[in-house]
Amino acid sequence: MYIPVSCFNVKNDFNKYKMKGTSGNYKLFLDDVRDVSMVYPNMTNNDFVVVRTYDDFVAYIRENGLPSFISFDNDLGVDDNDVLLPEGYDAAKWLVYESNLNLEDLKFKVHSANPVASIQIESLLNNYLRFLRQ
Repeated sequence: MYIPVSCFNVKNDFNKYKMKGTSGNYKLFLDDVRDVSMVYPNMTNNDFVVVRTYDDFVAYIRENGLPSFISFDNDLGVDDNDVLLPEGYDAAKWLVYESNLNLEDLKFKVHSANPVASIQIESLLNNYLRFLRQ
């Protein structure tokens, strides 16, 4: 299911969102520019929920629970003043440190072109999952 950013209006007041579920039967694709088929050639935007910003990522998971799979980009662009927006690494940190979700069954891939950020996201999530599974 493709949800364009223009149809998903998110405010910065996250307190109004309440977690409805703990796991969802959907795949989430976080990327500000790419479409799903650019990363997964045999799939389309209809195979994922596509979110373009950190805020949309957090809000969608708060509303729908943890997805069965997450595909992470890191560099999510800049605002109107050329200030870097929160990144995929920030989304991963939110999952680990703030979401209060059970991540034991989390499946993910990092598709970012930024090699340093890819390692950061993978290391954070893999280390946390290793800790949970001990």
